[in-house]
Amino acid sequence: MEYFKYLDLAVKIAREVGDFLHSHLTDQQKEVNYKGAIDLVTRWDLEAQAMIISRLQENFPHHEILAEEEKVRQQNAAGNYRWIIDPLDGTTNYAHSYPVFCVSLALEIKGEIVLGVIYDPNFRECFTALQGQGAWCNNHPIKVSPVNELDKSLLATGFPYDVRESEVNNIDHFVNFLRRAQAIRRCGSAAIDLCYVACGRFDGFWELKLNPWDVAAGALIVEEAGGKVSDFSGDKLNIYGREIVASNGLIHEEMIQVLKLGKRP
Repeated sequence: MEYFKYLDLAVKIAREVGDFLHSHLTDQQKEVNYKGAIDLVTRWDLEAQAMIISRLQENFPHHEILAEEEKVRQQNAAGNYRWIIDPLDGTTNYAHSYPVFCVSLALEIKGEIVLGVIYDPNFRECFTALQGQGAWCNNHPIKVSPVNELDKSLLATGFPYDVRESEVNNIDHFVNFLRRAQAIRRCGSAAIDLCYVACGRFDGFWELKLNPWDVAAGALIVEEAGGKVSDFSGDKLNIYGREIVASNGLIHEEMIQVLKLGKRP
């Protein structure tokens, strides 16, 4: 399958960039700039993104690139191939030298995500997936958990950057799930949360007001590991939408019912 040639390069890029970021994790001065009250970007976000874009354009000059810190970049793009990248998912963690962050790359072809790579340099774990081919962590197959009851489930979530201003801020969903699940974790990286659902460390994940670069690679990895992803209504996930639910599939409907109790974006 031709996608494997893209996968090999994406893994190489993700590892290179992730290890670069890790080498600067404990730098005391990270030159933090604020895009919003609690939404920030560091010098290393921008340098990591430049590295990824350079590598992709060198190898695939006709592919589009959708990137967090620069929105859309393209060079004679034909429009059928689009890389969706997040050079540093977990920027707030990184700015505080908290070792929970990753690099995420996904390849979209004619509107379908066919490849996903997420590299966590702190644990040196590289999660990958190819459409219809399965999901792996460091080349070992992974699958979702067998937990089939919400009250025995470990869930993960996050909160949007406008949590101080908007009433649609996930706090209501968090409280509702807190009363139903075994426990909830808040790691600060949606991409890592999705990988942990895929490999069975979490049983489910939900979040709102995310962007395509936050979920594109992780959603595919969950699906290829045997899990399920959707919007809050249980309908097909749109990575360009504003909400995501990911689970092992067994607790998905229970999660949807809980989400119906709260506010919608």
